Amino acid sequence: MALSSLDLGELVEDWTLLDEERKQVGDKAWACAAGFTLLLKFYTRFGRFPRDRAELPDEAVDFVGRQVQVAAAELGFYEWSGRTIESHRAQIREHLGFRVCTVADAQLLTAWLAGEVCEQERQPDRVREELLARCRAERIEPPATGRGERIMRSGSP
Repeated sequence: MALSSLDLGELVEDWTLLDEERKQVGDKAWACAAGFTLLLKFYTRFGRFPRDRAELPDEAVDFVGRQVQVAAAELGFYEWSGRTIESHRAQIREHLGFRVCTVADAQLLTAWLAGEVCEQERQPDRVREELLARCRAERIEPPATGRGERIMRSGSP
């Protein structure tokens, strides 16, 4: 999902690091500070983590980089897989009050989709929107794309 260009108002609204969020960044250095902050702000805005660097608007990378005093080029050193990003994701989930989607959550989401959504809605994009909204309301991190597709197929008649 490529995001379109952001104007200053969108940057300020969605990508400004708040005081409470600054505490979460703490003393993380360089690329880790920028990567963590971008993950946090993206999750706050979209209710999920970005799949990779390509999903982050360049304007947001620059804007966040200035706030944590890290050049945008430093983000190239941030590891998009491995222990560091998994630790960052866990910290962000805890801070925001979300949890990973468990097998039990997936079963409940499937039953909810079957009983409440798929009876009236057949368009996959709308079903996915409903699933993501439900995850956000239940404070569940949305399942990965493949798992989400399986949940949606299982919930459809």
